[in-house]
Amino acid sequence: MAAMKRVSLSRRTVNLRSQSVAATQASRLAIRWHGNMESPDCSIAQNEPLSYRGARQLLALVVLLVIVALILRALESVLLLFAIVFLVAMVLNPIVVWLERHRFPRGVAVALVILGLLVVAGTVVLFAIPPLARQINSLVQNAPHVWDGIRARMDALGERYPAIRNALPQTDEIISRIADAAGTVGNILLRSTIGFVGGVLSIALAILLLFFVLVNPEPLVAFYLALAPARFREQAKRTLARLMHQMVMWARGVAINGAITGISIGVLLWLIGVQPALMFGAFAFLGEFLPNVGAFFVSIPILFVALSMGATKFWLALGVILLVYQVELNFLVPFVLGKEMRLHPVNILFFTLAMATSFGILGAILAVPAAALVQIMIDELYIKPRQLDKTAIQREAAALVRHER
Repeated sequence: MAAMKRVSLSRRTVNLRSQSVAATQASRLAIRWHGNMESPDCSIAQNEPLSYRGARQLLALVVLLVIVALILRALESVLLLFAIVFLVAMVLNPIVVWLERHRFPRGVAVALVILGLLVVAGTVVLFAIPPLARQINSLVQNAPHVWDGIRARMDALGERYPAIRNALPQTDEIISRIADAAGTVGNILLRSTIGFVGGVLSIALAILLLFFVLVNPEPLVAFYLALAPARFREQAKRTLARLMHQMVMWARGVAINGAITGISIGVLLWLIGVQPALMFGAFAFLGEFLPNVGAFFVSIPILFVALSMGATKFWLALGVILLVYQVELNFLVPFVLGKEMRLHPVNILFFTLAMATSFGILGAILAVPAAALVQIMIDELYIKPRQLDKTAIQREAAALVRHER
């Protein structure tokens, strides 16, 4: 029995020694690994002062970013051309796919879609542009008479209500401000027209580029996905899919809302006798491409012309504008767009001003696609991976707004 106890005790001693040796080796390995992580050669060293090599790399990165920014600025027109072509391709691709499913070769389907666009554009130019040009010419010729009528109305209003006359700016100051604003808008339009369109050659180039993009888009999509790292490829795929879906919804919404709004304003202004009603209806349709600010720019010339015709015409025109845009805001937009374009008006206004400053009027048209792209990228690459409780965040935001604790 004593011998068996000694054997058992010796085995326990050996086991304890082996465990001690293993723990010592593990601690040594951990210390060595930790030391390597904190060594100067490690790429993720912490609390290490900036070295000369690191400063040189940082400076090189800044210089590279500046060079890239200058190159992008120099290629502004080219980038705008490609952005518009890709946007149109996203919108037209579902139609091409629908024709493919009905046994049309993709090349033939693309040719039919582009031909249809050209026919629609030619019809508009042939039948709508001549009367629109006549109404614009008539408005320009009657501009002095219109302004005299506006001045007479404002002077009469100032005589009846001296407080309003003192609060309102003088008529000469108003016309000066209008001229400055018109010059700014004209400068944006001129820069956009000369810098981007450049004549028939640029339009033909855009159509040719659109054809090539629609005929064989798979290599472009594959290249885009290949650029994304493997761990972000699924997010990149979802980003492109969501962007394509939202752009189709946006284009459909703009076309439907623009047509209904333009026809409504044109017909109602014609009924109350505010001319040129056709031109104002066309402006209302184009104003839908300028998010949030389009209605403001459309309303100004309508109200000025109506004011020159008398106070009754002014109030009727104001009622028409309020009625049409309230119907659009409360019924058309929710029905046509639904909840697909969840963009806050502040975001849209920011991108509208930023894009208009950078690229002119065409940049303003691309404000909604740009805002949607940025929002989708932030959502897919930053917010979704963190798996946030959005309901709790909404409650905290509401409590902050209401000053609740």
